[in-house]
Amino acid sequence: MTTEAPRGGVVPATTRVMNLSHFLTQAARRHPDDIGFVWGDRTWSWGEMEARVNAFAAALRDRFGVEKGDRILVQSANCNQMFESMFACFRLGAVWVPTNYRQSPDEVAYLARASGARGMICQARFPDHAAACREAADLTFVVSIGEAEFGEDYDSLVRAHESATVASAAVERDDPCWFFFTSGTTGRPKAAVLTHGQMAFVVTNHLCDLMPDTTRTDASIVVAPLSHGAGVHQLAQVARGVKTILPAAEKLDPPTIWRLVEEWRVTNAFTVPTILKLLVEDPSVDRFDHSSLRYVIYAGAPMYRADQKRALEMLGPVLVQYFGLGEVTGNITVLSPALHSLEDGPEARIGTCGFARTGMQVEIQNDAGEEVAAGETGEICVIGPAVFAGYYENPEANANAFRNGWFRTGDLGHMDESGFLYITGRASDMYISGGSNIYPREIEEKLLQHPDISEAAVLGVPDPVWGEVGVAVCVAWPEADASALDLAGWLDGKMARYKIPKRFLFWDALPKSAYGKITKKMIRAEMARRGLLDTLQNEQAR
Repeated sequence: MTTEAPRGGVVPATTRVMNLSHFLTQAARRHPDDIGFVWGDRTWSWGEMEARVNAFAAALRDRFGVEKGDRILVQSANCNQMFESMFACFRLGAVWVPTNYRQSPDEVAYLARASGARGMICQARFPDHAAACREAADLTFVVSIGEAEFGEDYDSLVRAHESATVASAAVERDDPCWFFFTSGTTGRPKAAVLTHGQMAFVVTNHLCDLMPDTTRTDASIVVAPLSHGAGVHQLAQVARGVKTILPAAEKLDPPTIWRLVEEWRVTNAFTVPTILKLLVEDPSVDRFDHSSLRYVIYAGAPMYRADQKRALEMLGPVLVQYFGLGEVTGNITVLSPALHSLEDGPEARIGTCGFARTGMQVEIQNDAGEEVAAGETGEICVIGPAVFAGYYENPEANANAFRNGWFRTGDLGHMDESGFLYITGRASDMYISGGSNIYPREIEEKLLQHPDISEAAVLGVPDPVWGEVGVAVCVAWPEADASALDLAGWLDGKMARYKIPKRFLFWDALPKSAYGKITKKMIRAEMARRGLLDTLQNEQAR
């Protein structure tokens, strides 16, 4: 009996890949006594981290029967146990399901139910979340970080299983390791399925494109929740034996961050634009030595040019931007330090978020899925090994997210002749006024060039004549008199008049997500709470 040879005569290789927890094992083997993790005044060597992860993985396996494929929900602010739990889940082939810990008990209960979580790891300070999740999902156990009545204590379990051994589960490329919940800015959060093979590529790509030449002599500081982009970033640090510095305080405290940068000679950081803005505008930036910094990475949203220039002035040529959604784990474009210009000349490429990441392909497409010409606006679409496996048990969302094999980001933008990408904004942010498409980001960029404006967001609201009109919600610098500002007059001549917002509101601050992002959904909700949407529509109807 003969068998027809596969196409090309090549026998398909196995899809077996390295279990991601092996990154920690490798660091512990090579540098067991090096400091791997710092939280407040405490430090753990790589050897100690590996031992604790091994013990907790044994507890999950032997005490609670956790197996490959089980989903484990984690409700916790940043701490060493949360970070360890990621590797323990990976080691067993289980799926790590971290939450946005600032969400309400009902919101987290939805995540427990949507993910099909079998168990939960919950900080002691969140008993209501644990109770809500027990009621909403079929949980067989809850582990508490810190002593609590709702579950067995994490550290006690580690001590009880410190002599046990756990071999890393065999995993294949498409085996899930992490349910990365979307922020839910346009609806209910969805569980993006990240896999061992995909994440191995992401880690390699981060080290290649964002922070080349990273070694065990480096140090990385955490200024965002480990449940999302910061967790991916720190996973890449473990792969190179780089120590992670975790501030003890939950709330962002710029003086503490800059003190830790000086104390630990921090070389890289992952931030979002709003956090970076707070850090460089705080007076403490001048009190501490930050010359050790080589890569200050910002992602999650484009950085407004005025904020970008201020950061460059304070920190020097260390900024790295990357663009990417959770579904592509950040791997869409990169803008390196060499491409960040302080000057506004023609070579500066102002407004770009860079070019395609190594191994990824980016295309601007029209509604029919066809590539558009350079300079033409369309939807940003991407293919490559960093693209996620799909949304968990959500065929409708998957059908909408993919077209002809391309992942549709939902972001609008255009690409120049050299392949540099420019983001116009979320498709959902665009509004139509008098038949013309208006992209808020263009207006926001102009507003932030005003010397008295610190933050700005523009959104469309219904209008009986024009369909929609723009409303700008602004935050003025403390020393400015907001009541005396004529922003409409200031914008006149800088853009077409039909783009100028019809109303300007001044607030003390713009609402931000747990990850430091300004979201139109939250601003619109706050306007509704204040009764402003009804007031504006009534004014326009008169």
